[in-house]
Amino acid sequence: MSETGKPLLIKRYASRRLYNTETSDYVTLEDIAGFIRDGREVQIIDLKSGDDLTRQYLLQIIAEHESRGESVLPVDVLNDLVRSYMTGKVSVVPEFLQQSFAMLRDGQAKVVENMTSMNPLAKMPGFDAMTAQQEAFMKAMTGTWPAGKQTGKGEKPGGENTEDLDAIKRQLAELQEKLSKLK
Repeated sequence: MSETGKPLLIKRYASRRLYNTETSDYVTLEDIAGFIRDGREVQIIDLKSGDDLTRQYLLQIIAEHESRGESVLPVDVLNDLVRSYMTGKVSVVPEFLQQSFAMLRDGQAKVVENMTSMNPLAKMPGFDAMTAQQEAFMKAMTGTWPAGKQTGKGEKPGGENTEDLDAIKRQLAELQEKLSKLK
């Protein structure tokens, strides 16, 4: 993939098929979700009208993941989002969400950096496994891996350790279920 910093351009044809302009092939929503998980920005443009459809497709990706039981957004948060659209007033929600995710990404990078470079515990036996679990947890929470992660045994090319990630997702789902029962 290109490291130019420009978003990956996806064109939507009249047939509603999505075309990756970098690789000259058709892609699915799951492919686009994979690009985003790998840290790429995407831009989806309607070929005929030139309209930017990125927001529409990103919302569709989120909705599909939520409907498959991969819930990240609690119902209370979804209700608040709907309310922010329905008030007719200028909402602070988009800016708040943007700043919150920026802080989360920055915090994630600092945690991983501190765990790997400046931490005297880094020489402790088993520290690598603990670091991998922490990175898997952060991946599950934010959908991104720190740059420079190497692919190892049992991992996908994007650096995703499938067994650890699946276990963490199950644990998060159990915690969400327990929290919703407390309400």
